[in-house]
Amino acid sequence: MRILFDQGTPFPLRRGLEDHEVETVFRLGWSRYKNGLLLRQAEEAGYNVFVTTDQKLKYQQQVTNRKLAIVVILTTSWPKIQPFIAELCAIITRAEVGAYIEFPIPE
Repeated sequence: MRILFDQGTPFPLRRGLEDHEVETVFRLGWSRYKNGLLLRQAEEAGYNVFVTTDQKLKYQQQVTNRKLAIVVILTTSWPKIQPFIAELCAIITRAEVGAYIEFPIPE
């Protein structure tokens, strides 16, 4: 599975996805792309899942029925995310094309 991390997605999350190809928007040089172009670029490049912390994405873009799944982590705080790595990684790897999934982190 090919997974793309948006800016703001905690990089250490990658360790829980070692069986998959994980790339970052920054490393690809796509940081300058706005969300619409970024999603199209990810789809055209064959990514299966786009992982972001951008909670406004669903208000700015068409997020369902896309050629990839979108998983939104509802915090950018790594210490808050860390206890839920296994659950979050399971959701990412089971996400189906066209899905939009928000992952809340309990306080």
